[in-house]
This record gives sequence, structure tokens and C-alpha cells, in this order.
Amino acid sequence: MRLVPRGLEPDRALRKILPRSLFGRTLLIVVLPLILLEGVALQIFYGSHLDTLSRRLAGSVAGEIAFVLDQADVFPDARRQIFANAAYRFEFAFHFHPGRTLRPHRLPHAFGPVDTDLANALATGLGRPFALVWHGPPGMVRVDVQVSDGVLTIDVPRKRLYIGELYIFFAWLGGTTLILLTLAILFLRNQVRGIRRLALAAEAFGMGRDTGPIRPEGATEVRRAGTAFNRMQDRVRRFLAQRTAMLAGVSHDLRTPLTRLRLAIAMLPETTADIEGMTSDIDEMERLVALYLAFARGEGAEAPQPTDFGLLIEEVAARAARGGITVALALSPLPSVVLRPEAMRRALANLLDNAARHAGRINLAAAPDGASSVRVVIDDDGPGIPPDRREQMFRPFESGSASGTGLGLAIARDIIAAHGGDIRLDDSPLGGLRVTIVLPL
Repeated sequence: MRLVPRGLEPDRALRKILPRSLFGRTLLIVVLPLILLEGVALQIFYGSHLDTLSRRLAGSVAGEIAFVLDQADVFPDARRQIFANAAYRFEFAFHFHPGRTLRPHRLPHAFGPVDTDLANALATGLGRPFALVWHGPPGMVRVDVQVSDGVLTIDVPRKRLYIGELYIFFAWLGGTTLILLTLAILFLRNQVRGIRRLALAAEAFGMGRDTGPIRPEGATEVRRAGTAFNRMQDRVRRFLAQRTAMLAGVSHDLRTPLTRLRLAIAMLPETTADIEGMTSDIDEMERLVALYLAFARGEGAEAPQPTDFGLLIEEVAARAARGGITVALALSPLPSVVLRPEAMRRALANLLDNAARHAGRINLAAAPDGASSVRVVIDDDGPGIPPDRREQMFRPFESGSASGTGLGLAIARDIIAAHGGDIRLDDSPLGGLRVTIVLPL
């Protein structure tokens, strides 16, 4: 039974709901305290100040209505005059419906606590059946009260029940929230943009796409990281240029004695034994020197460019066919890929040479792998490679046969990794080895 440390499971659950981007997490740090602060302010205003004032206003209106009705009951002959005076002093509007019975009680409905407060105040102060109609005349709240000889309708101005600053408070609350969020989003986007550009430049540089120095922007730490990245690019470029120049000189120095040997062999009498074998050895030495230098150079001098990947694969297969290697192609329509064409040709040619050295049947298929990459699969019917040795075969000078140099897979992996891709070895449906290459677009 696997024991999970205490507190680890809640931490995993929290990571699942948290934003993954720096922008989202930083914005969350800004938004959560803002929401908490405004929630506290709203609770203080709505739960104490607004609630108290609402009860007082509703009680005042209910008391005035109760006073008018009590006066009308005491002086029934002066009812009209009492209603007229109340309409003048309290801004009420009275409508009497003789002989009518009150309709069923309607539930109060309004924004805020005023509806419940008014209903409670009327229930306490009137002592008789009533009904509230909040969607009555414009700007009015209608109160229907059952009296002895009918129904009295009283229209109360809404302004008597609402606090004038209520909507101003909510407008201020929402307005400041929007302003703060807008400022936070603009500020964070400016900071994250510098980090995002730095990440894209580092990824492009790692894939061999030299986009030049980036412009440092954002906070001081982000600018410092951008400046350090530009200095690193310059140092890497100088190193590659010096290494390429040195290797060019080494190549010349190594090939010069081989050329002299070739000329000396050519000048030997035709009867000299083993001339053909010596010439073959020199050819093999020149091939190995070129192969070793290519591995050390890493094809870094070639500039990446948009390339018709399908056409490149067909050219590699045709070149292999001229060398006696038969390759069965299965190509889907492929998009243009930014890569170093000669380096990629060398990588694919090395993989086909390795397959041809051990197998008789080779299949090469390529197709888009989603919207952001392409996949190349090479299958053969050879003996394959045991799973425990597959990673080892990518090391330089590790060969699966006596005739191999042990650099084919190493060079291929180096080139594909320089393009930001991945290569792996698996079992093939043909019974041999499957080589899978995934390259980003």
C-alpha cells in the first residue's frame, strides 16, 4: 500500500484548479484580495448600514400609512380630507375601491432588503390584511389594504424607501473593480510579454533558428534575463564560428596526407599487389574522416529555412535507391517545415543506411502529427535492437555490427534534437526496428 504524505493530496487538488500560466497566477494574486476586500466592504454596507436604514425608512412609511388609516377610522366623515392632506404631506396617492375584496397576498420582490423590511413593518403596524405590488405605476410601490367597506390602494413613491447613495455605492464598487482589473491586466501583460518573448527566443535558438538579439523589456529582473540571454547567444555564436573554422583546418590537414597517399598509390606499378585494397582503405578513411567531422561540427553552420519536407524525403529515398537501397514510401501531404535541409538529409540518410545494413525491406512513412508537428516512421524487417540497448545505441561509437562506425544514430539524434524534435526506437510491425521522428513545424 502506497502511503501519501499528509497534506499532499489537497496540494495536488489545489494545483489542478490553479491557473498554469504566470499571467493567470499573478492575476489571481491581484484579484483574490480585491474580491475579498470588496466582499467585506459590501457586507459591512449591506449587512449593517443599508439594512438599518432600510428598516427605518420602511418603518416610517408603514407608520404614516397606519396613522392615515387610523385617522380615517376615527373620523369617517372626513376621510376624503384626511387622504388629501396625507397625499400633500406624505406624497401618497389614494384610490378607494368600495365593496372590493383584497386579492391574495403577493410576495414582495425588490432589489435589496427594502421589500422584506416594508412587508414586516406593514404587518406589524397595520394590523389588517394588505398586499404589496412592486411592479405597479412607474416610480411607485402599490399597497392594497383591506378596510371595512372596500380596498384602499395607496401608491408610495419608491424614493421614500430607497437610499439615494445605494446605486452610487454599487457603481463606485463596480467601477473601481473594473479600473483596478484593467490596470492589473495591462501591467501583467507587459511583464509577461518579456518573459514569453525570452522563452520563444530561447526555444528558437535551441532549434537552430537564429532570430537575433531580443529587446529586453518588463521588470528589472526580466530585462536582466533578456540581456544575459543576448550575451549567451553572442558567446555561442563565436564558439560555433571558431569551432567551424578550426574543424575546416583539421579537415584540410587530415585530407592532405590521404591525398598524397592516393597519388603515391596511383604512381605505383600496376603489378604491385594489393593496390585495389589500399585504395579502398584510403576511401574508407576519407569517409570516416568526413563522418567524424560532420558529427563534431553538428551541421551548425547551415541556416534554417522553410523546406518542402515531403520533397526532401523523396530526394533522400531517391538518393538511397541510387545506392542500391530500396525504400517503400507512404507520404501524406506535408506542410512546409523550417529546418536545415542538408543536415536533415544527412540524418535521414544515416537512418536508411543503418536499416539497409541489417534488413532487406524498408518502409518510410510521413504524415502530419496534429497541428504543430510532423511524424516520420522508418520500419525494417531486420533483427531489431533489444529494448535494453536502444538508448545505448544513440551514444557515439556504439555500433550494432562490426561494419558500422557507431555514429549514424548519434548524428541523426544530434541533428533532430537541434531542430527541437525527438527520435525513439521501437519494435516494428515488420519484425525489425521502428525509428520514429517527431519534428515541430
